[in-house]
Amino acid sequence: MELAEKIDPTLDLAGEIVRLKKERNAVILAHYYQEDDIQDIADFIGDSLQLAQAAKSTAADVIVFCGVHFMAETAKILNPSRTVVIPDMDAGCSLADGCPAPEFARFRAQHPDHFVVSYINCSAAVKALSDVICTSSNAVKIVSRIPKDRPVIFAPDKHLGAWVRKQTGRDDMVLWNGTCIVHETFSERKLIDLKVRHPQAKVIAHPECTAPVLNLADHIGSTKALLEYTRQSEASEFIVATEPGIIHQMEKYSPRKKFIPAPGEDESCNCNECPYMKLNTMEKIYAAMRDLKPTIEMDEAVRLKALKPLELMLEWSA
Repeated sequence: MELAEKIDPTLDLAGEIVRLKKERNAVILAHYYQEDDIQDIADFIGDSLQLAQAAKSTAADVIVFCGVHFMAETAKILNPSRTVVIPDMDAGCSLADGCPAPEFARFRAQHPDHFVVSYINCSAAVKALSDVICTSSNAVKIVSRIPKDRPVIFAPDKHLGAWVRKQTGRDDMVLWNGTCIVHETFSERKLIDLKVRHPQAKVIAHPECTAPVLNLADHIGSTKALLEYTRQSEASEFIVATEPGIIHQMEKYSPRKKFIPAPGEDESCNCNECPYMKLNTMEKIYAAMRDLKPTIEMDEAVRLKALKPLELMLEWSA
């Protein structure tokens, strides 16, 4: 999404955002994968579970969601009376895009007895077709709560689903065939080469990565879990197999430690950066807060259906 008008390049964007935040009674929520300057002006930074919890508890009139579309949708599901703006409406997600609700409804109909666990990286319409939502922080905990006599559908990330199936022993879990374009690009071969060059480094990986990459990891977890691991570990060097935006927070918490982004297959591009997350900019945040648009709007019937599995996730995560 291009800005309709040019913003004065001499404008103090950070100062104007702070001013508008007070004027609008707004809160700025940002994912760890946002650009450094956006993380630095946010009121709260977190992974999907933390951001959902923050959205649920906020008293602000306006929620400015610096992430991707499904995250802002989640905030609106939890806060129907509040204005939720996203800096760029085109900030989508390959997982959400790869699981259209009509196709998922047909998939679910093929497994009528299954309990449906949907990863939060999906649309509100898919959430509305689910029994419970999960994030990478709580997926194992959520699946472990499901009765053993109920087979499970896990959507839309097949790599996260396969990892959860391994952790829980739920061999009855059926996986939707979806992947994250960022986490699927990490190269097993290049990661091995990097480990050889940095033999003391700990490899940390997000469970959306492929199994060969996860098999090389010293620690697997959500973005929050990876951040905590680097804070607590006595190691001084880490190879990070997730979107590199998280490294900004890692360096803040552990300035004496070294963080190396894990390599992708294609050296000609920054393929391990999420192109959707990077659509958000300081200029777009300023414009969104100034104009209170683009806003997240939602059919109320869909919102109510999506709310139930989200609230169950928050209850089971408490």
